[in-house]
Amino acid sequence: MIVEKTLQDIKQTILIEAPIQKVWEKVSTAEGIASWFMPNDFQPEVGHEFHLQSPFGPSPCKVTEVDPPNRLSFTWDTEGWVVSFILKELGDKTEFTLIHGGWKQADDIIGKAGEKASVIHDRMSGGWTGILQKFKTIMEN
Repeated sequence: MIVEKTLQDIKQTILIEAPIQKVWEKVSTAEGIASWFMPNDFQPEVGHEFHLQSPFGPSPCKVTEVDPPNRLSFTWDTEGWVVSFILKELGDKTEFTLIHGGWKQADDIIGKAGEKASVIHDRMSGGWTGILQKFKTIMEN
C-alpha cells in the first residue's frame, strides 16, 4: 500500500532590523503588502475577501486571523493554501516568520499552473526566499 504524504508547509524566518510596529504596518496594509509582495485590495479585518494580483491573474483571498502586531493569516487562491505572517518582538528588532501551508499531495496538479504540487512547492519556496529578502531590504532602508 502506498501512502501519499501531503507536502510540508513552507516556513521561513528572517530577522529584521526594525521595530515590530513598523514591520506590522508593512504586512497589515494593502500599500505595505504591495511594496514587497503583490498588488492587492487587502484590509486587516477577519472575513475580508480580497485579491492578490499574481502572475496567473487575480487570486481570491480571505483574511482568517488578525492579531496586531503579532500574527496575520489569510487563505490564498483556490488550492487550499493558507499564508501566515508571524512577528515576534526582539528588542528593537523583529523576527518575521512566513508560513505557506495547505499543500496537497506531491503529485496533485495545481490548476492554474498545470504542474505538480511538488514542482510549485519548490518554486514557491525559492520565490518566498527572494520575497523575504526584498522585504528585509525595504524594512531596513
